[in-house]
Amino acid sequence: MLQVGLSLPRSPGGEAGAFPMAEPAAGEDTGTGREVLGSSPVTIVVTSEADTWDIDTSSCLGCGQFVDWDKMPEPQQPAQIPRDVLSRPPKELKRLAREGCWARSHAGRARLYPQLVRRVSCRLVTPDALVYRDVAGRLFGKLSVSSHPLPEFLEGCPMPTYCLSPHGVTALKKILICVGALFPDITHSPLLPALAALLLHYSEDEAQCFESVSRLIASNAPHAGYIDQSFLAHQASCMTFGDLANKHCPAAHKLIAGAADNVLEVYSEWLSWLFPGLPFGYAVRVLDVFLLEGQKVLYRIALALLKQFRLSVTPAGLQGSDIKAELQAFVRNIAEHVTVDKLLERAFGIRLFSRKEIWLLQMANRKALMERGITVVQGRPSFHLAVDMQNFSSSTVTAQEMRLIWSWIPERFSLFPPLLLFSTSEDGCSLQRFYTCCEGYEPTVLLIKTTEGEVCGAFLSSDWSERKKSGATSGFFGTGECFVFTVRPEAERYEWVLIKKPELAKAVPRSRQRSPSPAPESRLGSSRDSRSSSPNHLAVPSPQRRDRLSPFLAIRHFLLPSKTASMFMSGSRDGIVIGGGGGQALSLDASLLWGHTEHCETFDNPPLCRENFQVQLLEVWGFQS
Repeated sequence: MLQVGLSLPRSPGGEAGAFPMAEPAAGEDTGTGREVLGSSPVTIVVTSEADTWDIDTSSCLGCGQFVDWDKMPEPQQPAQIPRDVLSRPPKELKRLAREGCWARSHAGRARLYPQLVRRVSCRLVTPDALVYRDVAGRLFGKLSVSSHPLPEFLEGCPMPTYCLSPHGVTALKKILICVGALFPDITHSPLLPALAALLLHYSEDEAQCFESVSRLIASNAPHAGYIDQSFLAHQASCMTFGDLANKHCPAAHKLIAGAADNVLEVYSEWLSWLFPGLPFGYAVRVLDVFLLEGQKVLYRIALALLKQFRLSVTPAGLQGSDIKAELQAFVRNIAEHVTVDKLLERAFGIRLFSRKEIWLLQMANRKALMERGITVVQGRPSFHLAVDMQNFSSSTVTAQEMRLIWSWIPERFSLFPPLLLFSTSEDGCSLQRFYTCCEGYEPTVLLIKTTEGEVCGAFLSSDWSERKKSGATSGFFGTGECFVFTVRPEAERYEWVLIKKPELAKAVPRSRQRSPSPAPESRLGSSRDSRSSSPNHLAVPSPQRRDRLSPFLAIRHFLLPSKTASMFMSGSRDGIVIGGGGGQALSLDASLLWGHTEHCETFDNPPLCRENFQVQLLEVWGFQS
């Protein structure tokens, strides 16, 4: 087999245009010689029939034509890329990308990126390079690009140009205009401009860049999307990031909740921390793995940035400052805090849900947004989605304290304002009245103020009517989304022990997972179809998706060390209990006047207030849909 490739002149960055490959094995005969055809040097590579070159080593004459090489952050150097890199197993390919196997080679990326994108499963009819040339010719002709406005879906979206030359910026605008013409259903897409700009650095022409972007837009891979294309989808991903930050970055989440009036508004900018926030050298490393792994990678990197931000600031240093501006400034100067290799290492050290599980969480958040009136076809709404606590009034907590509690609960519920369901000051100290007022609502927030002035409570994921399914016995029910907390004198949250210590249990293998059952302990995974449409039961996943809902922490998805690790809530005619196993996190008698708190195995909490306490006031809050 004869393979011929032109030896290109070196780019201004100092890299040879020929694709750098790994050194041949000892004793391997490559049979390389040189001869002259006219005035151009030609490299002739003779290989055996058994040898294969998985990456096309032919010249890429247009590669880098859109780049301002003086802006490139570092000199490009040859990289040792395995010749069979594209034939490696998926896990091995991901490992190489994460480790930066082709990070130092502009030509390496230029040849790899198009081939990686071609592997993305997409819709059958997807505009390609030929379509772009035809549409661009008809759209622009001899007119300048400035006579064509950018698509409406880019309104309010940053359009970074990174290291593109003026010629490259013009090409970027043409590509985005053609995307708008060929994908009219896109209404909002903050990621798209940055993604197109980064890919253009490594494209041989505009058409190739457009085709890559087009395939990512049209991806139909199950549970592995690349680009959000509506405000509804984008905001659902912001809420999903908020849920993940709440779970994986509790210290940073608490810091933000204490410094910001609106936590959701802070998390709504998570994608801009990456693009255009990160410097080019960091952003393109993220792109390396994004093309292989999809949106889940972006969650990982943003969570790692949030953890690093928490390490770099003090709560006192954020008092009175703009937390959103502080985060953006931190990301712009990320090189002062952590190298890109260390950032990626920390990001991939975070144990996230699977793609499918994250997708299920996004669908639940999407449903909550639709209940707030957000539709697929609309752009950015003119109103704020987060709950306004300015008019909130409670006898147990202040508006600022309730804002903190609201920041702890899952994002799909925090979209809705609090609704007072029961108060001992208005409804009396009656357990039966408590049940009557609270039944039919889920989730709920229980608040207790003691006669000593201490305030504690619990977020309860399930309807109190679940207690009736236990018959005469007082069985436990609820899900792992339940948690207990203190507000005064110190604010602290205590989640299900398996969230903090996942090593205590393993996920149930798929072969052992049963179909959904109405067992009390798995409300979010139950089959109470008659109630799933009730306005008081918010954002419950649809029945056909209830077979595997780890993001909602249904107990049947875990092999627990003991039943005492999953005692969330219980109610009987004698009183209510929150948390069990070796003790009870909270218990109240039938008069709702006396209570007890101690350590329990379910939440691994200390006593939430004085162990034996008298209730001054008790409130239960639901969510107003």
